[in-house]
Amino acid sequence: MKCVSYNIQYGIGLDKKYDIARIVDAVRGADLIALQEVSRNNPSNQGRDMPAEIRALMPDLFSVYGPSFEIDMGSHVKDGKAVDLRFQFGNMILSRMPILVSRNLLLPRRRSIAKMNFQRSALEVLVETTLGPIRFYSIHLDHRSPDERLMQVRHLRERVLAYPHEGGGLTGVAEMGFPEPPRPESAVLLGDFNMLPGSPEYLEVTGMVDHEFGLPLVADKFVDVAAHVGTETDTCVNADDPDDRFRHKRIDYAFVTANLADRVKSCHVDTSAVGSDHRPVWVNLCQNP
Repeated sequence: MKCVSYNIQYGIGLDKKYDIARIVDAVRGADLIALQEVSRNNPSNQGRDMPAEIRALMPDLFSVYGPSFEIDMGSHVKDGKAVDLRFQFGNMILSRMPILVSRNLLLPRRRSIAKMNFQRSALEVLVETTLGPIRFYSIHLDHRSPDERLMQVRHLRERVLAYPHEGGGLTGVAEMGFPEPPRPESAVLLGDFNMLPGSPEYLEVTGMVDHEFGLPLVADKFVDVAAHVGTETDTCVNADDPDDRFRHKRIDYAFVTANLADRVKSCHVDTSAVGSDHRPVWVNLCQNP
């Protein structure tokens, strides 16, 4: 099973041009696609309806879009009818298999002073895969504050781990004559975490390495897939300065629950992609360990 995560920076590439087709081409062939920075009515890309454009270019995939927030951008009345014009910004997931259940998890945030800070979220879907039922998440964490990212990681970890007990977005549907959705332990976390390997936020996800015994697999922590298979590569680039090491860094990740660690076949970053200032992170999962 091929999964890919890509922060598409509302469609603006390294050449500063909007080109949704090259973004779709960069993720085509995946069974599960997690996208971040997907927008509608965004002034930065002339107000494109990105979810609609992406779906039109990938009509054979199921999808769900989860805006983290929306804000009015000039709603008005025309010919006696209200016209909603609202800027939406969030995450999107596309799947070759039907999406059984989804929900948008809003992450903790603080009011900022003078500098922009906006609502972040994690879009959660449940999919019946060839490996069994798995939850997938498209995640985008805060880009400015390590303290805020740590709050967000802790909240997200609690929700992901509580899923088998809480049941996700919907339970008890047998009352309506439908089969109860599965509540799998297995989960894959994909997205732009805006954190560096070894940071406090990162260690909150993975746990700390013991100097003698290494990093154990435990049920309440997650496995960094790239580190697990030894293919750690920068995922964010600075188009204006190729030598800017501050902006060339690994901040996009794929994490899996410990029970899926032996199903990871490979992981790589597509360094040829130019549709965004981020690069797609690909993960291949196999049926047998």
